[in-house]
Amino acid sequence: MKIINQVRQTNDYNLFSILKGNRLINKAHLNRLKKSIEEESLCVPIIVNENYEIIDGQNRYYAWKDLKLPVYFIVAKGYGLTQVQRLNSNIKNWDNDDFMECYCQLEDEQYLKYRVFKQTYGFGHYECIAMLTGYYKGNGLSFTRFRTGTFKIKNYKKACDMAEKIILIQPYYDGYKRRSFVSAMLHLLENKNFDITRLIQKLKYQQSKLVHCTNKQQYLSILQDIYNYKSTDKVNLIYT
Repeated sequence: MKIINQVRQTNDYNLFSILKGNRLINKAHLNRLKKSIEEESLCVPIIVNENYEIIDGQNRYYAWKDLKLPVYFIVAKGYGLTQVQRLNSNIKNWDNDDFMECYCQLEDEQYLKYRVFKQTYGFGHYECIAMLTGYYKGNGLSFTRFRTGTFKIKNYKKACDMAEKIILIQPYYDGYKRRSFVSAMLHLLENKNFDITRLIQKLKYQQSKLVHCTNKQQYLSILQDIYNYKSTDKVNLIYT
């Protein structure tokens, strides 16, 4: 039997630090964890690197610290942010908020601007990434880049303009943030023959026609019907 990375114990809470870029503490989870530990404290060690930065087990560390209990830990040399993300993917998947906050903590300008955009306009990650990258037909590659820290904003001003125009639909349709609806609107906004003012005017009389749809194409069909309502100059908005 070979012994590797023995479990150590300490009451020196100042020995440890939080790895910059690791996800934020979940207060609700922390409180549940503290209650569980008070009922039965199990020795489940945290993982730290050689600098005693916590790689895995931030919530356990804070729970033990708050309860003034010993910290059990294993030192894994060479571990960093990449290992944090991989470890957590096997326990509780990082969501896009976690990745956003991770790179914002690292002061990445692209992600800091992204967070401002998302907080300002309130759209979901899929919609924000689409607007900011200009990639509207599929976000697989964009999401991969977002999660690996290589996300790049193509045109921030244009994305803001698109978001503001989509928000103009809010008084007429409460589903204006739905993914498929936003995809349809991004398609329209790229059409040089489309006029958002005309759509708004038509929605004032045709609001009831705008209902929830399951996909982008259904939304486009409805939006085109509304847009061309009682108009002599019919415009093709679906195919460009």
